[in-house]
Amino acid sequence: MTLETTKNAPVATALGKVRRLWLACGVLSVITLAVAGVLSAIDPELVNWVVWLRGSVVAAACFVLVAATAAAARGSRTAYVRMRWISLLAPIGIVAIVLAPDTGYPAWMKVEQVLLGVLIVLIAVQLNQGAVRRAFAKERPGSTSSL
Repeated sequence: MTLETTKNAPVATALGKVRRLWLACGVLSVITLAVAGVLSAIDPELVNWVVWLRGSVVAAACFVLVAATAAAARGSRTAYVRMRWISLLAPIGIVAIVLAPDTGYPAWMKVEQVLLGVLIVLIAVQLNQGAVRRAFAKERPGSTSSL
């Protein structure tokens, strides 16, 4: 199923914001990896394998989600639903990382995760606007529905 979301101004605006927010998440993650590199040289105890793994995976995922946003803008309901679920579930995982006492994440990375979580909550707000949800509503024979 494809939609013409670019002709729907509120949807196009929301997806443009989502794209910029995913880019911001990706840039934040790349900066985190750069900081990890510097800290590894200065004080290696501030950086562990969890930092490298999480930082790399999150950075890659954010740039994949930029592509998903483009697909949603072209009308892909699958891309929209995927982003919507991620934007709703990721903050829960981030809260667990930040609040759990022994996650292996250094304090400086927990701060980065909070910033990332705020950006993802902003993405969720954009993706859950009524106009956006209606644009990607699943078509059911004989009825109109929303997500």
